[in-house]
Amino acid sequence: MRLLYVVLALLVVGAGSAFYVFWKQQQAEAALIGFAYANGRIEVERVAVATKYAGRVADIRVVEGDFVKTGSIVAEMDVAELLAELAEAKANERQAVEGIGRAEADVGIRLADLKLAEIELERAITLQKKNAGPVAEVDRRRAQRDVAAAALKGTRASVEDAKAAANAAAARVARLEAVIADMTLKAPTDGRVEYRLVKAGEVLAAGGQVATLLDLADVHMVVFFPTAVAGRIGVGGEARIVLDAAPEYVIPATVSFVAAEAQFTPKFVETKAERDKLTYRVKVEISRDILDTYRDYVKAGLTGNAYLKVDAAAQWPDFLAPKLPPAPDGGASQ
Repeated sequence: MRLLYVVLALLVVGAGSAFYVFWKQQQAEAALIGFAYANGRIEVERVAVATKYAGRVADIRVVEGDFVKTGSIVAEMDVAELLAELAEAKANERQAVEGIGRAEADVGIRLADLKLAEIELERAITLQKKNAGPVAEVDRRRAQRDVAAAALKGTRASVEDAKAAANAAAARVARLEAVIADMTLKAPTDGRVEYRLVKAGEVLAAGGQVATLLDLADVHMVVFFPTAVAGRIGVGGEARIVLDAAPEYVIPATVSFVAAEAQFTPKFVETKAERDKLTYRVKVEISRDILDTYRDYVKAGLTGNAYLKVDAAAQWPDFLAPKLPPAPDGGASQ
């Protein structure tokens, strides 16, 4: 009889526990009227740091896991040969500038020659009118004047050629300086170094990657909803994210993207029956302020649920009120 009582007691406790769980589930589902939810994964945008030009890697400044700011030096390519070319280009530029000076000096000389030829021509014409000089002398002086004018014109053209050569030399200097600057590879955005792909001394082709960064300012969860739900979701709508790794916390988020065209649900999201239905891809984005505070905890691939408000009049239930962990500096949770 005692064993029977024990068994009956266990059955009662088990039934009560099952009923409680069922009741809690019903309460949660009732509280989610006006909301939609789906499971997904945290995704972080990846940014490649790559060399624009072929060359040898001189130095890598980062290791995997480092946090870098925009403009921080990630790696440096070897520029010894480029520096030699730059020195040569600057010498050619100085030479071209000096060539402008010489050409302008020649213009002054040719201008003086032309003025002298014009004076001598006028004198020969005056003497010829007084029958004090031959006509042939006038013709000779006129020819000299024309030659001086042509020489002046040619010298002025030489000045323009010299200026063009100087501009070309300056452009080559500027191009080499830009190439040398591009050989210092900098972080295009704030982020964490995910992979360091090369070592110092390796030779890369143009476009070769040296590292990949996780852009911690662009973190979101991708979820999929059927047509009936997706049609009620708008960009900018309120959302909440609850991660499987930390279910006690609720992360406020915002709908940043809703696909304009339906697609099949990815294989890892739901069962095959669900995948057979066309769904819409939705991105739920975490705000930059939260990411700045908790950037050390951001990890791609974390699974969880995203909850979206689809009824503007619905009120968020208490268990989805925003709740964040204590800030890394010891501040209180938000």
